[in-house]
Amino acid sequence: MPEGSQLATVAAGCFWGVEHLYRKTFGAGKGLIDAKVGYIGGDTKSPSYRSVCSGQTGHAESLQITFDPSTVSYGQLLEFFYKMHDPTTKDRQGGDAGTQYRSAVFFHSPEQEQTAKQVTEKAQQQWWKGNKITTQILPAGEWYDAEKYHQLYLDKNPGGYECPAHYVRNFPPLSD
Repeated sequence: MPEGSQLATVAAGCFWGVEHLYRKTFGAGKGLIDAKVGYIGGDTKSPSYRSVCSGQTGHAESLQITFDPSTVSYGQLLEFFYKMHDPTTKDRQGGDAGTQYRSAVFFHSPEQEQTAKQVTEKAQQQWWKGNKITTQILPAGEWYDAEKYHQLYLDKNPGGYECPAHYVRNFPPLSD
């Protein structure tokens, strides 16, 4: 990991679209240094895609972002997280259902935990007033990279499957 960089780990449904939207929004010098899709939050060691899709591993399809906090803040990454998926549908995004598609923020420090709770509360009050946010805020456990063919999937497969719940909502910036 480059010096001074930090990790952000989120789950927001099918990881192909999550990775694609984060790279599109924060790539090209806008703070994203790297992003990889994988699995976190479960109790199975070295899970495969097939095992995670079974719903028996406890893992969520997730995105781990390496970012430059001097260019983009952790809070900004989380604001985007709440704009780009529906955090009010428990264990579901669009037609994808199961615990592997849950909404979650996996924090890497006490500061990230505090920021995640603050951004979640603001998003609930200002953007998702009509429905309760079901996003889990959990300590980051062991991360497992997804298989190579999943990395940059939508770049390699233009027109490939994208969850219909993955789009950037036109919400105003969160206020203090």
